[in-house]
Amino acid sequence: MKRIILSSLLVAAAALSASALRLEPINFGNMDQWITRNIKESAVIGGNNKVVYAIGPTATDNSGNAFRARGGCPWATSNVLAKVSGVTKGSNAVFPEAHGSGKCAKLCTILEHVKALGIINMDVLVSGSIFLGRMDEPIRNSSSPYSKMEMGIPFTKRPSYLVFDYKVTVPKGDRIQSSGIGSKKTIKGQDYAEVYILLQKRWEDEKGNIHALRVGTGRERYGSTVANWQTGHKIAVHYGDITKQPFYKSYMGLIPKSKAYYARNSKGKMVPVIEEGWAKADETPTHVLVMASAGCGTAFVGTPGMILWVDNFAFGYDK
Repeated sequence: MKRIILSSLLVAAAALSASALRLEPINFGNMDQWITRNIKESAVIGGNNKVVYAIGPTATDNSGNAFRARGGCPWATSNVLAKVSGVTKGSNAVFPEAHGSGKCAKLCTILEHVKALGIINMDVLVSGSIFLGRMDEPIRNSSSPYSKMEMGIPFTKRPSYLVFDYKVTVPKGDRIQSSGIGSKKTIKGQDYAEVYILLQKRWEDEKGNIHALRVGTGRERYGSTVANWQTGHKIAVHYGDITKQPFYKSYMGLIPKSKAYYARNSKGKMVPVIEEGWAKADETPTHVLVMASAGCGTAFVGTPGMILWVDNFAFGYDK
């Protein structure tokens, strides 16, 4: 009887905690609407039709043109149109999948296979990801992958949590590195799926360089399989310098210059956003970065078979 009463109290407390949270859904964050892009690949690599998905108002796009956000959708994905040395190729590692009465986003780590003229065989490792921002299509080369991603959107609020649903499959084994240049190689150690929210206060100097202070941080990595949907999962946003806090992990730190994310400056040029330090805990941000990925390492490194499903993104505010 005591166990029954205790369980009832815990359920009631959890329900009360959830009801005390004010949720602000992120636009298109329910992952119910997708654009289906049909891309005709170059004859030299087979001339196939490649289906590439984008988040946005439901539509089919047969144009083969570079993608631009539609309907006010703030989300971009790692799915891209590439045109390298005159060769057109589509890449897709993020898929819509049924979830409840709607859809979710299925992020996969895969090896994209390219066969040219039946002679050249290449595998490129791609970790599916979605993020607030935009992808700078078409992709012209494989160098400096972050420079093709415009990370973050304007945002001046101070949420307490990033709230979303998720489940994850994490295969056992080491990682693979494969960029299509040279042979695949194994890298010791497992990969992790991850989801994060970062709040920044950005400014631009007279030379067009973009700088930032880290205002808020929430970041989680998933190293084991979670088979059942975790509904209303919360990542707490911690404000100010968190390096001395007991929950701090090294991957929560400032983004190093060598791995800086990019944004478009006032001159229209993509430049790295350099995090100069930690903001005061009461600072107001100018931008928010939200990302979910089936990998957390360097570009072209990951574990094929890693899958992260995500849905129903919202900012949570304590009432």
